Amino acid sequence: MSFSSMFARVVALVGGAALRWRRFQGVPQEEAWGHAPVIPAAKPQGAIPTLKMPTARGWAAGHKPTAAPGLKVNAFAAGLDHPRWINVMPNGDVLIAESTQVAGHPRSVFHYAMQATMRRAAALGVSANRITLLRDLDGDGVAETRKTFMEGLNQPFGMALVDDTFYVGNTDGVVAFPYVAGADSITAAGKTLVTFKPGGHWTRSLLPSPDRTKLYAGVGSSTNIADDGMEVEEGRAAIYELDLAKGTNRIFASGLRNAVGLAWEPKSGVLWTVVNERDGLGDETPPDYLTAVRDGGFYGWPYCYWGQTVDERVPQNPAMVAKAITPDYALGGHTASLGLCWMPAGTLPGFPDGMAIGQHGSWNRSTLSGYKVVFVPFENGRPSGPARDILSGFLAPDETESYGRPVGVALGPERSLLIADDVGNVIWRVTAA
Repeated sequence: MSFSSMFARVVALVGGAALRWRRFQGVPQEEAWGHAPVIPAAKPQGAIPTLKMPTARGWAAGHKPTAAPGLKVNAFAAGLDHPRWINVMPNGDVLIAESTQVAGHPRSVFHYAMQATMRRAAALGVSANRITLLRDLDGDGVAETRKTFMEGLNQPFGMALVDDTFYVGNTDGVVAFPYVAGADSITAAGKTLVTFKPGGHWTRSLLPSPDRTKLYAGVGSSTNIADDGMEVEEGRAAIYELDLAKGTNRIFASGLRNAVGLAWEPKSGVLWTVVNERDGLGDETPPDYLTAVRDGGFYGWPYCYWGQTVDERVPQNPAMVAKAITPDYALGGHTASLGLCWMPAGTLPGFPDGMAIGQHGSWNRSTLSGYKVVFVPFENGRPSGPARDILSGFLAPDETESYGRPVGVALGPERSLLIADDVGNVIWRVTAA
């Protein structure tokens, strides 16, 4: 056993002992979901927070996730390299961003152990830095064609096509490339529209405005709770608005620790996002969330969560706490809700209008959460009922192994939903049974 493995195991044993003590004390396990979640009081976990992630196993032959009743699932494409995000082009081409988190210099004993654990869970490694093109030419729900669409990128994630320009959200900025309809690849040099600080929460999601004049980009925080000070976090924990005609950009909303998936609610024209909240306060404290995004809105990070609930670990700013907006819908503690897309009624049988959400899965809680694709119904532009599973079975029953972890979700051709699985290295396709 290597030194790094032994070190991680020692820290995990210490963390496990702390975890058993917290369980003995009776930590509430009720899940924090919905409009008015029951959020347990914060119980700071100290220098060695709960660290629990399943070992990445992948899918055995013939094994696949469990689709909800009335649905079926098949592999649209397999054998990819950490597929994270999906963009479906007007001609039906499916583009997949293949990238992953890259290890930085460990900042502490816990950070060192966390990196070792993330490698075991296939959440940290060498990034492919590529976008792959998939085509299903015969319409059978399986991609027969696979080509390298772009390569040599810097942890690409978000993608967007506006007219004859293709935009890529690299971890260090948004880059624009000329695009010819139906092209198999892009090799031309790009133009950087805005730069972002790399590191920390590295994903950069992209979403065009309905009128195609603007582009929205999610930029997560560098640290958990501004651990290195607010100067390091300047320009982060925010959603940006890029004016494509003027070439300008501004922060559209802030105080969003890690806003990843972005989607428009089409009837109201309101922007929505899913946000990963802070770690180290307990299994369900605070919950990740789905929320409408107001222009100029502030959502609390790092000073407070779920409205004005103050995080005592953070040097406080009462004026910022006072204007913090309460999110709309809780998605459970540490579910790592990343993927988001609007799913119109009729896409899948029995599902009304609503949002499909890819929950990548937790690491900072005693019993794992997430590891599935869920659906939140909407009515009159707002969440209107309890969440339902679309796809589950990514996690072994004993929580020691994960077969896959869902990330990006997107509407596919022929009333289908596509899901990127970055542990199984598969793009799953869900349709009517």
